[in-house]
Amino acid sequence: MTLTLDNRSQKKESSLTRALRQIQQLNSKIQELEQQHQDYVHQQQNLIPAIAEICISPMQEIQALRILIYRGEEECRRYLRSVVVKRRKIL
Repeated sequence: MTLTLDNRSQKKESSLTRALRQIQQLNSKIQELEQQHQDYVHQQQNLIPAIAEICISPMQEIQALRILIYRGEEECRRYLRSVVVKRRKIL
């Protein structure tokens, strides 16, 4: 009888230990994802002043912001470079 109780206790303890380890892993992953999100938001916020500086017309600004929102930072930077190139060709 004592042996079966000890065996049950060990199984419960090992499952609790496993659950605790999984919770700790999930918490670590959550912290990592939160940091990635903060970095992403920071990069986008850094791009907004560049949009205001580079774009001449409100329509260009709107287009740049749409690209930033829907396609991401890299596509927005590509659009801004094209705006700068077009402006240099005109001047």
